[in-house]
Amino acid sequence: MSHVPLNIPQIKAIVFDLDNTLVSSDMDFQWLREQLGCPSSQDLLSFIDQIDCQKTQANAHSLVLQHELEDAEKSNPMPGCKSLLNFINSNNLLTAIITRNCSEAANTKLSHNKITIPKVITREHFPPKPAPDSLLFLANEWQLDSSEILYVGDYLYDLQAAFNAAMPSCLVTHGKHTPFTAHASLIVEHLSDLEATISKHY
Repeated sequence: MSHVPLNIPQIKAIVFDLDNTLVSSDMDFQWLREQLGCPSSQDLLSFIDQIDCQKTQANAHSLVLQHELEDAEKSNPMPGCKSLLNFINSNNLLTAIITRNCSEAANTKLSHNKITIPKVITREHFPPKPAPDSLLFLANEWQLDSSEILYVGDYLYDLQAAFNAAMPSCLVTHGKHTPFTAHASLIVEHLSDLEATISKHY
């Protein structure tokens, strides 16, 4: 996997991941894996979907939901979040959120952090990232070419989803080392750096 080239003047929409992209998250996935018996090599949501016993599967979903809601109440906007969203709104760019969170947790996080983005796509709507379905849905709804949408996230799944949808991607590192940089069209430390980069073209 590589990345799709980014041409900033062509961008008409900026779509975001939620956790540790727009708002902070302290989800303890290692703890969840241990509670559910999910191997470290397997995606947690895929593991739950493959549980045969409906009661066990329902309990697993309930545990994840509880963890997500607790995380939502402790979350804060990431540095540069509000300013970037104001910039997007002021320049009439389209925007949305695509998250692996459930709808209840995602909406709780947005409400808690006073973030208003009308279009929020969660794991109830489409197969979760790295599947490209949600991004392709947006491109079709907005009648945009894939190259006109920038997807912003902090993790490999975000970059993979963008690449699978033939879209450019932006990796937000928060100043930390990450092994995913080769798969991003653009790399920034913080959302304020993304705003500074884009604003040069407006």
